[in-house]
Amino acid sequence: MHIEFRHLRTIKAIHDHGGVAKAADVLNITQSALSHQIKGLEDQAGVELFVRRSKPMRLSAAGMRLLRLAEQVLPQVEALQAEFDGLRQGSSGRLHIAIECHACFEWLFPVLEGFRKSFPDVDVDIRPGLAFDALPALMKEDVDVVISSDPEELLGVTFTPLFDYSPVFVASAQNPLAQKDYIEAQDFRGQTLITYPVERSRLDIFSQLLTPAKVEPAAIRQVELTAVILLLVASNRGVAVLPDWVVREVKYNSDYVTRPLTKDGTTRRLYAATRTEDLDKPYMKRLIALAGAEAKKLQEA
Repeated sequence: MHIEFRHLRTIKAIHDHGGVAKAADVLNITQSALSHQIKGLEDQAGVELFVRRSKPMRLSAAGMRLLRLAEQVLPQVEALQAEFDGLRQGSSGRLHIAIECHACFEWLFPVLEGFRKSFPDVDVDIRPGLAFDALPALMKEDVDVVISSDPEELLGVTFTPLFDYSPVFVASAQNPLAQKDYIEAQDFRGQTLITYPVERSRLDIFSQLLTPAKVEPAAIRQVELTAVILLLVASNRGVAVLPDWVVREVKYNSDYVTRPLTKDGTTRRLYAATRTEDLDKPYMKRLIALAGAEAKKLQEA
């Protein structure tokens, strides 16, 4: 048998409305066309699907089997159609995010909370496990957005600026370096540097200062949580370099101080990397707008 969706809709319409005339109106076709369709379907099946002598017209046992199939399949088809409509209109889709900036978890959550309210049908996920291969994953469509401070020239990928920030030196008020107006690369010699557990090439302190100056701290201690990093720094267990907005977000503690890196300070920019073809999707525009608004709050804090 060659059963089409229209056959299933026909069976259900006749059953629901009790006759060919009303079913034809509902399906917006002529009674003649509907009767011809029923005849062709019965010829394929080799059995009668309707008991024609009854009023209202009712399904035969074979017709009831086909009705059960219609009741099972048609809702799934309608749900798929609604999903496709949402994809075309940009109200639904997938938004999987990879983060190269470890500290950005704390900044990103308020953004995603606002996004969820605007686009509840978009599947949102954060993929920290892909952080170090994030851009290749973006190009392979394994993720949809990469939060990064290292833009690259990649075909089909657009880096949208989100906000600028300054990496700042954080030390205990008891550390001798707290007396300096600014911190230079050589100041890290003899210090325990507390960092997030990521590759040093992804850390501003190495990429922007220590690696170019060929300076190595006395020791490196990796800590997952910002609050714990600051706790250790305040206890004079080491020093850290964090984005200025991260330090402002945490309640001020007089046991530690912040200082700029180098005399003129250091400025970095955070980007949202997306596939260029996705930029016009309404939910992608909304995400970037919310990210910009949250960034403005951080800069004004």
